Amino acid sequence: MGSSQKDIELSPVNTTPNSSKPAVEKVNILVNDEEDVIIGRFRKISSAKSMAATNGNIQYPSEVVKNDDVESGLHFRAKEPEKDKLLPEAVSNGGLVRSKVPVTKSSFRDVEKPSRFKDQPSATRFQMEDKQDEATDSEGSGMESDDPLTATDTKYGKSFRHFTREALPRLDNYRNVLSLHAAPRPTLDELHNASLSRKPGQTLEKDQGAPAMRATNVKFGWLQGVLMRCLLNIWGVMLFLRLSWVVGQAGIAQASLLILTTSVVTTITALSMSAISTNGVIKGGGTYYMISRSLGPEFGGSIGLIFSMANAVACAMYVVGFGESLITLIPESAYMVSKSWDQAIYGCITIVLLTGIVIVGLEWEAKAQIVLLIILLAAIADFCIGSIIGPKSDVEVAQGFVGYNMTVLRSNVGPDYRMFEGVEHNFFSVFSIFFPAATGILAGANISGDLKDPQKSIPKGTLLAILLTTISYVLIALIAGWTVLRDASGDLADVGNWTMDQCRHNGTCQYGLHHSNDVIRLVSAFGPLIYGGCFAATLSSALASLVSAPKVFQALCEDKLYPYLEFFAKGYGANNEPVRGYALTFVIAVSFILMGGLNQIAPLISNFFLAAYALINFATFHASLAKPVGWRPTFRLYNMWLSLLGAMVCVAIMFVISWSTALLTIACLLALYLLVSYRKPDVNWGSTTQAQTYKVALSGVHQLNQVTEHVKNYRPQILVLTGFPGERPLLTDFTYLLTKGLSLMLCGHILQSPVNHRTREALSNRAYHWFLKRKIKAFYTLVDDVSFKDGASALIQASGVGKLKPNILMMGFKEDWQTCDRSALADYVDVMHKALDVHMALALLRVEGGLYTRDALDSDLQAYLDDAARDHSALQRSMGDNFKDSKSTESLNTQSRGSSLSDVSIVSGELPKVSPDPTGKFQKQNKESKTLGDVVRRIGIVNRARRVSSFTSVEQFTKKQAGTVDVWWLYDDGGLTLLLPYILSTRRAWATCPLRVFTLANKNTEMEIEERNMASLLSKFRIDYSALKMIPDITKKPRDATLAYFDQLIAPFRTPDDTNDNMGITEADLLAARERTNRYLRVRELINEHSSGARLVCVTQPMPRRRGLPPALYAAWLAVLATAAQRVLLVRGNHAAVLTFYS
Repeated sequence: MGSSQKDIELSPVNTTPNSSKPAVEKVNILVNDEEDVIIGRFRKISSAKSMAATNGNIQYPSEVVKNDDVESGLHFRAKEPEKDKLLPEAVSNGGLVRSKVPVTKSSFRDVEKPSRFKDQPSATRFQMEDKQDEATDSEGSGMESDDPLTATDTKYGKSFRHFTREALPRLDNYRNVLSLHAAPRPTLDELHNASLSRKPGQTLEKDQGAPAMRATNVKFGWLQGVLMRCLLNIWGVMLFLRLSWVVGQAGIAQASLLILTTSVVTTITALSMSAISTNGVIKGGGTYYMISRSLGPEFGGSIGLIFSMANAVACAMYVVGFGESLITLIPESAYMVSKSWDQAIYGCITIVLLTGIVIVGLEWEAKAQIVLLIILLAAIADFCIGSIIGPKSDVEVAQGFVGYNMTVLRSNVGPDYRMFEGVEHNFFSVFSIFFPAATGILAGANISGDLKDPQKSIPKGTLLAILLTTISYVLIALIAGWTVLRDASGDLADVGNWTMDQCRHNGTCQYGLHHSNDVIRLVSAFGPLIYGGCFAATLSSALASLVSAPKVFQALCEDKLYPYLEFFAKGYGANNEPVRGYALTFVIAVSFILMGGLNQIAPLISNFFLAAYALINFATFHASLAKPVGWRPTFRLYNMWLSLLGAMVCVAIMFVISWSTALLTIACLLALYLLVSYRKPDVNWGSTTQAQTYKVALSGVHQLNQVTEHVKNYRPQILVLTGFPGERPLLTDFTYLLTKGLSLMLCGHILQSPVNHRTREALSNRAYHWFLKRKIKAFYTLVDDVSFKDGASALIQASGVGKLKPNILMMGFKEDWQTCDRSALADYVDVMHKALDVHMALALLRVEGGLYTRDALDSDLQAYLDDAARDHSALQRSMGDNFKDSKSTESLNTQSRGSSLSDVSIVSGELPKVSPDPTGKFQKQNKESKTLGDVVRRIGIVNRARRVSSFTSVEQFTKKQAGTVDVWWLYDDGGLTLLLPYILSTRRAWATCPLRVFTLANKNTEMEIEERNMASLLSKFRIDYSALKMIPDITKKPRDATLAYFDQLIAPFRTPDDTNDNMGITEADLLAARERTNRYLRVRELINEHSSGARLVCVTQPMPRRRGLPPALYAAWLAVLATAAQRVLLVRGNHAAVLTFYS
């Protein structure tokens, strides 16, 4: 078997150390050598060392290590110089001298097939060293052989890429196409069409505008990034200022239940969050990112704003708590204004300082968090030690701290709900105040973009933090209820009689669990350390919230889901700090600091956070329910029904805490959801909502397949051969009037030339964009590389799925039937035969002036479609032959297919050149647009000002007009001839057009009886009509002028009887069909007489017969009827009933 020859340049072993340039040798090598021989040679000189990987990533040494190992030939360059470009191969001394060509990462294709991403700098790209280095490296390598294959191994054995176009499985091949590290695997076209080659200088727009890589930013591990932040946020203001009050109100038992209930909710949420966070790479945005990428932009956008607001308000709450603890250290005589105003002033000063810390950078904030955590842990230890030591003086006893006492324990086990600050409390009101203490579980997830490995850090750190804080909260509640009285007077005189709690009867108690926020300090061994712990808890929680709110808000603004928010998307510095978001959070926090205290702010925050928790749980449940293939979380300790229970519990708790606040929160979520739904943002995140939509649709089709068809449920499901829908807008609009989104409408486009995948995607996206502009609910399908007959046959037989398939074939009337090629006319009629063979009804629409118009298309697409229609040979050229004529290359980003249909860029190597227009109208256009890639490249420009054409001519079916709809129901075809006009009359644009019915009488003597019978039938069918007329003289001979008109129609097709031309019309054919011909000519005369002014005339279509009826004669019959009025619809049902008078 002969093999093709290919010249490969070889660099012989350099035996002279100072040689400046190696000689060039031209060796002929069989390109199609056996693969095992090539791989065997490759394995001798290359081992796994050359591709060492760590965690799936290739290691790239920055320096060349020279040794005597034969495997040292493959080196990596850490960074490709900007000056390295793809250059054409130069010819020297009759041999090819290969220039230095940068090699793409993991895209192992032939050297003359350079990567599309060649100009992109990357630290993960294979790079061959200079030839001088290669020659030097080869010294002493033991490969000094004259054998061609051995010589080839010296140079090409360094990388497997020289032996195949295929890309090996690598991480970079699966990155987002917009990622700087994305490695382009060969496209299917590049591999399937071997002649495809990209020439130097043809780069992607993505490469040309690729931003420079951002400087390395600070990344945190699970301890510092998640565990510490969650601990600091959960051990917040409630621990020191409200936990003792919760124990006083609810008692030890119910307080523990309350804490455990909170922990159950947060644990379920953490499990759900862990499942989401381990189902792919998590970027910046935390909770918003997880919900939006799981449930879609509508849910994500609404909860993103609510969650950002909740964090900003939580920051205010923690600062207010700091102010409350600080104000207790200041005597009343030192107040600047009053206690409440001084507390607000100190809070404002604190928020200013905290904002300054976070603006400096996360690194400083992280260092501050470590110090605060140490202080907080010391304070908790101080409290436990103090409880063991017991009261140090009678003053502490008088204030209610009596040490471990079983009597106190028994009295404090049960609840004792009282009025506090004007509110009569119960379990749920206390729960609403305490619940914000558990909201810190999202502190780590909210900075997901700053974590080294969010997939591992978020589950591990969050769950461990919940466990530790739950144990600590229950322990502190138990100690407080065991050692401190609920009521204490503080009077030393009551200590001797042990009557400290008698003050509750006269309401003079100032100390104890119910009355004092200073219980934790009272119990501690060293009081000032508790103040430090309280300050650390409040400040650390405030810091975490102050960081979380802007980070989440920035991620939301970057996605541009809401208008006028892009201003806050800009980041500053190496870490992309949201400085503008910090400023906004500062303003919101100051506003709430000035508004009120802890008990007023806490319930509002509780509802906001519960809404976020509910959506996180619901997102996990929804993903598990939809079961998309992409739902593969590595975290397995979750359950979809547990997640659903968690979501329901969160919603229930929202209403229990405050039904009014819950309704307000849900109303805000709903309003934001509807706003995003209305704006339809240009995003496609592969959400589970999309997966569920597919699942529901598939399930519906399966269920439909189980349904037995019944005439009452008949729907006209239409396959309409429009070509590109915008080319025949009249036909498309008319068909949609019949389906109107209530039944299937499928637009078929048949191209006789082959079309590559990207061209197909371009035309499909343009078609759906046109549908969107015209508000048409339809499908578009393209069949290429077939004749019209074969393409239509394929569409007729294969369109649809199950019972959701077309039952009517609609086409435009063939206006050029007299002048077109006779085989084309035969194909046109054969398509009707094929439709009837599969029991599909027929409908032909003719409009005066024709259906074809290009007013609704852009000029660039017009030029391509015209060229594709008249120059089929241009489309049949190979990708490689035609690609070299293209001026620019652009990529169809298939990952943005779910975005706005106008936001698509297209290129294809096999796209045809647009030939100049004979009129010269588009000559200037065509000089700039040589291929479809150039023709439709402007589709991807966002907010492009598209040319809006006047639709005066093409809107005659969609605008209200006067006139009647005349139905010439000649033969009973199952009722479709009557049903379609009736459906049309129910549309708004046709509601004022009365329905007139014309039908044939059987006997002239029974005209009155037949008319009554027909009227009765129409009333039973519940068809509203304005007039009914029976035609008695259908058998009357047509006028001579009509016969002469028909003879003129068929004159080009007349042939002698003894001819072998099967496409012509012989005298025998005319004699055999004379009665039918006269009948249709008579119908034409009657239509001219009665329906000349009708808005639409619907006529029963003559039945095409396979034998004995020439295609030209049948086409003449169609022309006789179709040209009888300005707008005619010919209909032939499949003779199955589509109307019934039974209920």
